Amino acid sequence: MTRSDIVEELASRFSQLTHRDAEYAVKAILDAMGEALVRGHRIEIRGFGTFSVSRRSPRLGRNPRSGESVQIPEKRVPHFKPGKALREAVDERTAEIRGDSKT
Repeated sequence: MTRSDIVEELASRFSQLTHRDAEYAVKAILDAMGEALVRGHRIEIRGFGTFSVSRRSPRLGRNPRSGESVQIPEKRVPHFKPGKALREAVDERTAEIRGDSKT
């Protein structure tokens, strides 16, 4: 699902929203989430999951072309951990689609 798919879904579910309003709403939410992560905050959406920033330690890597050792600096990267409700919903729905039965 892409950003434009989310906008389309939002506009179709809420008829009082124009396509442009739905687009602004999605952009505002994603921008706010991005800014919060940049500031080092954690985002928790109950029933969906948690977004946080993880630290990757500096390490020694290799250049695949030359085989030369390269120092890779420390990085901060976004991390998503799905919530229990989302994990269970995905598990159940994929089992239904595949035709698996849980008993």
